[in-house]
Parts: sequence; C-alpha cells; structure tokens
Amino acid sequence: MFKVKVYITLRESVLDPQGSAVRSSLHALSYNEVQEVRIGKYLELTLEKNENVDARVKEMCEKLLANTVIEDYRYEIEEVVPS
Repeated sequence: MFKVKVYITLRESVLDPQGSAVRSSLHALSYNEVQEVRIGKYLELTLEKNENVDARVKEMCEKLLANTVIEDYRYEIEEVVPS
C-alpha cells in the first residue's frame, strides 16, 4: 500500500487573489514580515500496491487533480508497511 501526498499550487505567472487577500490580512494583523502568500491544495491518497504507482499518480494529477494550464503539482510517495 502507498500513501501519496500531492501538493498543487498556482503557477508563478498566475495571479493569486486569495493569496493576496491572506497577505493583506496578515499585514493588517501586523505580520508585516510576510512578503508573499500563495494558496494551494494538499491531497492525500492511499493506493493499493501497484508496480506503476508513479506513473498512475502522475496520470491522476494531469487528468483530474491539477489544472495543468494554471497549476503546478508535485507529489511524494511513501510505501506503507503494515505493522
């Protein structure tokens, strides 16, 4: 079994109004050291053991999980060893 952590963020070239709003709110709370905020998504998937887990996860990201026109993604795969 595998545990997959998927991180999806807007591409740097894409405006992030939600991130800008959070940055403004942090500044309003006197956290002026915050220079930039980018909002993204985090997903955890649990997959049955599969020889092609890397290719399968990449396919899932490109077909459904991320909008590759405006988002970048990366993922980490951990094998879960039953205890």
